[in-house]
Amino acid sequence: MTTFEIDPGRLFIGGQWREAADGARTEVVDPSRGAVVTTVAEAGAADVDAAVRAAREAFDSGRWSGLSGRERGRVLLRVAQLIREEADEIARLESLDVGKPITLAHAVDVTNAANDYEYYATLAFSLEGGNRDTPMNALAYTQRGPIGVVAAITPFNFPLILAGSKLAPALAAGNTVVHKPADETPLSALYMAGLLQRAGVPDGVVNVVTGTGPVAGEALLRHPGVDKIAFTGSTAIGRHVAGIAGENLKQVTMELGGNAAHLVFEDADLEKAVGAVIKGFVFNTGQFCMGGPRLLVARPVYSTLLNILAEAVPGVPVGDPRAAETVVGPMAGEKHLRKVEEYVDLARKEGARIVCGGERLDLDGGYYYRPTVIADLPGDSRVIQEEIFGPVLTVQPFDDEDEAVALANSTPYGLASGVQTGNLARAHRVADRLQAGIVWVNDWAMLDPAVPFGGVKDSGFGREYGPEALASYTKVKSVVVSLD
Repeated sequence: MTTFEIDPGRLFIGGQWREAADGARTEVVDPSRGAVVTTVAEAGAADVDAAVRAAREAFDSGRWSGLSGRERGRVLLRVAQLIREEADEIARLESLDVGKPITLAHAVDVTNAANDYEYYATLAFSLEGGNRDTPMNALAYTQRGPIGVVAAITPFNFPLILAGSKLAPALAAGNTVVHKPADETPLSALYMAGLLQRAGVPDGVVNVVTGTGPVAGEALLRHPGVDKIAFTGSTAIGRHVAGIAGENLKQVTMELGGNAAHLVFEDADLEKAVGAVIKGFVFNTGQFCMGGPRLLVARPVYSTLLNILAEAVPGVPVGDPRAAETVVGPMAGEKHLRKVEEYVDLARKEGARIVCGGERLDLDGGYYYRPTVIADLPGDSRVIQEEIFGPVLTVQPFDDEDEAVALANSTPYGLASGVQTGNLARAHRVADRLQAGIVWVNDWAMLDPAVPFGGVKDSGFGREYGPEALASYTKVKSVVVSLD
């Protein structure tokens, strides 16, 4: 059994580590073995209140918001530097907590987290308003300032990256933060709390409350001291969050579920396309809201591509996330594994063809599922229409461009999409018609802090990354000075 001890493993409030007010603790499980590795404090409403009060006091004091953008930027650059210096430990935690293959945790999660803080550090250097030309005899200008206390609520699948995508722009703009990580995967959030403090982020500016969504999350959403909610999670919970934000007139951005279509046209380079297709549905064991679980293939190459996938997918290395060669690790928990099984069982009942996979992998008591390819499903099947959130790919043929676009846009989601084609005009034409916040052409999951992403339809609203995200953590004030 893997052992792990996080010191102090408690809530981080006002720059201090403390136990939950009622002493409650919750278990953290290593999904590769199904074994408990540690416990962390489980926050209640009183703890959330203390965290929000600490964030409010830190904001009102001006010890962070009162700094210049350059001063805040220098601190965030130190954060990025510390992440890179401590990359091995952070990657180990993320792998242990989520079941991520250690190689990918290092190359993707840790690297992107460092890049997030570095990118927003540079934007903090130039956060400014501007003069406005008007016919009035007046000097008119705008100022950008922080909103106040931000509630950052993040999911289980990318704890480190999705925390950084919220905390980095929020801090760059001068806000203070209360972060509630997923109850299943809190370890990197606790580690980062200490790292941010060592980098020079003042006490109370970042607070971390571990605990459940119904208790700690709900208390944070409803707290009157919170000025903005930044949420990533399921569409169902997103509707609930949006309702609370509306009732209390809080600003909110949310990145919700996805069920992206990946379109392969007959003029695509099939060898490259297959690599992108596999990456699109097995990356992070399919627990990727921007994954590509719906493959749409031009009929002339449909059978060929299915045969290639039938041979290639079983060869993708699945196993212990601590092994350097592993590409696909376990699901993050037993309930996520059961959900995948239920969808595959439904596909079988509907007469689908399981091209490969379709079963658990018995390994060390962990939550493993073989990468699965499913064909011959009806277009209105729940297996196609709903978000499975596991290593499952459904494949449908299409006859022309119009049908491909119609199929791609046929679900309630609109987070990501992809196009494989050798025709540049088609690439632009189809990308323009796809209802998605980001479209990749001839690859998948090309991400950078400078490129905004977010959803349309049931995939949410607002954007993370890019200057768009920074702007969403600011408020604009206009000043008009009469020159009469």
